[in-house]
Amino acid sequence: MAPVGSPADRQRSPAAASSEIWRQEIQQRLHDPSLVLVDALPADSYAEGHIPGARSLPAAEIVTRAGEVLPDRHGEIAVYCAKVTCPAAGRAIEQLRALGYTHLRHYRGGLADWTEGGGELESVAPAEPVAPLPAPRPTATRSLPAPSWSAALLAFIERQSTAQLFGCWLAMIVTCSVLYWLAGLWAHDGLIAGGQPVEMNARGLATAVYFSFVTATSVGYGDVLPLGVARVVAVAEAVSGLLIFGAVVAKFVSRRQDELVREIHRVTFEERLDRVQTNLHLVLSEIQAIAAMCEDGAVRLERVGPRLESAALVFAGELRAIHDLLYRPQWAPEEPVLSAILASLASSLRELSELLVCMPAGFARSATLQDTLRTLARLADEVCGECVPHTYAPSLRMWMDRIQETARRIA
Repeated sequence: MAPVGSPADRQRSPAAASSEIWRQEIQQRLHDPSLVLVDALPADSYAEGHIPGARSLPAAEIVTRAGEVLPDRHGEIAVYCAKVTCPAAGRAIEQLRALGYTHLRHYRGGLADWTEGGGELESVAPAEPVAPLPAPRPTATRSLPAPSWSAALLAFIERQSTAQLFGCWLAMIVTCSVLYWLAGLWAHDGLIAGGQPVEMNARGLATAVYFSFVTATSVGYGDVLPLGVARVVAVAEAVSGLLIFGAVVAKFVSRRQDELVREIHRVTFEERLDRVQTNLHLVLSEIQAIAAMCEDGAVRLERVGPRLESAALVFAGELRAIHDLLYRPQWAPEEPVLSAILASLASSLRELSELLVCMPAGFARSATLQDTLRTLARLADEVCGECVPHTYAPSLRMWMDRIQETARRIA
């Protein structure tokens, strides 16, 4: 078997013009600032594990982010992806060279060679928060007003959980009960029950607790009346109780809304999976129908071209959905469903590649069809067991590698 970076590999590499770099050199120069390592895999894969110190620059984002991630166009840059057969690094090098980067090197072995050699990987949080842009300076000379105390209070209440709010509500009732009870130590203050002041004993404390409870939940029943300072406490407790009670109700409503939204997303996701499978079957049927016309010799090129172009466009749209499902999943599909989708995708790609080979000699691909086929090949080439940043069962990885192998015969 030819070693990584051998002449045989260079002939197959899309980045043959770039120099190779070996694992041993990267290990020796791992902390050398003159060598910049670039991980060309998607951001999710970079988050799960990358060579220490490497910068994340997915091949799909090079045009928009290369200047930000790699400001020195003449510095030494080593690009890698998952393994020898992963095409992301080769495409990244081609795009970087087109943008004017002059000193590019290709670590063909990638993460597989690095870990086989005993190299460790770094990982980061799956979703790092993006730093907000600095707020523009106000044009007016007058400073912006500070948030009001009511806004700060509402924000504080919103951050609390339902259990915490309920605990605050109970603590307020107990605290106010003690205040009502102690207010009876002063003349003309405290509570009156049955026309008599509440006594400073256990029965009086129970009356204070009762009054505090009905005050926090309503406007009181009228059988116990506050006097003096107790009136101020009663008003404050009534207002606070309404605020906390409203916040608790809002929490329950919000939780129910979140459950409904998650259920809607789940149903939508399942419908999307069904649509992908249905459209893949339709694409496969259309490709087989066109292939049958070719085999019968009854091919009218003016009719085959539009049919093939239409089928390819639908195929490309569903392949984008599958690509997003693998690289940016909002929900994790069940393994049998994903296996069926990948099997249909592999069959459709195989039929398409065979159809393109058996098309009549006079058939000329339109610009739209050619662009669509390139898109299909690019997206399918990224569906491989080592490139997708998630761990799947061996059977699914087998389908992914088969899809990648077939994709290279299309464009």
